[in-house]
Amino acid sequence: MDPGFSILFAGFDGVKACVDVGGTKVAVSVADKSGLHGRVFEPTAKEGSSDALGQQVLRMIAASCAAAGLAVADVTSVGVSSCGPFLIRDGCVELAAPNICGGLAGPARGLPNSWMSAILEAPLRAAFPHVRVANDGIAALEAERRWGALQGLDHCAYVTWSTGIGVGLCVDGHVLRGKNGNAGHAGHMFVSDNTDALCGCGNIGDVEGLIAGNAIPRRFAEQGHTDAAALLGAARSGEPAAALLVDDLCRVMGRTLYNLVVTLDLQRISMGGSVFWHHRDFLLPKVRSHIDGKLAALTHGFDLCAAGLGEKVGDYAALALVR
Repeated sequence: MDPGFSILFAGFDGVKACVDVGGTKVAVSVADKSGLHGRVFEPTAKEGSSDALGQQVLRMIAASCAAAGLAVADVTSVGVSSCGPFLIRDGCVELAAPNICGGLAGPARGLPNSWMSAILEAPLRAAFPHVRVANDGIAALEAERRWGALQGLDHCAYVTWSTGIGVGLCVDGHVLRGKNGNAGHAGHMFVSDNTDALCGCGNIGDVEGLIAGNAIPRRFAEQGHTDAAALLGAARSGEPAAALLVDDLCRVMGRTLYNLVVTLDLQRISMGGSVFWHHRDFLLPKVRSHIDGKLAALTHGFDLCAAGLGEKVGDYAALALVR
């Protein structure tokens, strides 16, 4: 347990399962009064029947409990921070997630299934007394507002630049959720007529299709950049062609964030996610340059920063749902 977060667990009641579902991996921890324990992770289930993901999470909760020396029967609630978008079917969340469900964009997307949605919440509700599922951007926003870089702010956002692009939004102290809990899907805003940027949702030329972690190998593999780390490493080493590509990615991200700032009059955005986090010192000033100095009446005093909870923001996002 991080010493700086020990206060989180004072007076903690029961055992909570904390689930982080992403387009690449699922991570599960369990929390009790002594902290977070038994973290396990696996590649996200994308094959078999459409309830494969829900069954995977059930199995991983049991594995996490075993690793922590706790009993599954002692789990009183489950918090699930998940990529979306969500569909609500019979009162339960299913995922219409572009990086999981291959039926959305069809075979061209290369996913090994034809799912239009992935069943998630229903199997958990059948097994546990209390389950709360929230969009991962919204859950991470709640965690960052409680314990991270957005504490004390009423007009703010959290953005993840990872396998996909996720956003959580807060205005006037109210976290925005939307009719199905899908508020903040700014990654699916159209920003380009680019024809090679096929997003898993079926859009061509949206933010996620252009700059998400899984978009980079699809767009740039023929140029030798097989993943985000390869491209960013080449750019950092001074390779001119790679540097131009990264500058273009940061322009798309920077303009996306600028649009959020001027639309919602935000004080601060904190950023996390695997693409951003491991190269934050390199990417942050590039992204900031597309916001700073633009329309000062709306951007003056705004701050773009790295997530206060760092690489653990996903774990604490799930905890925020049940704490």
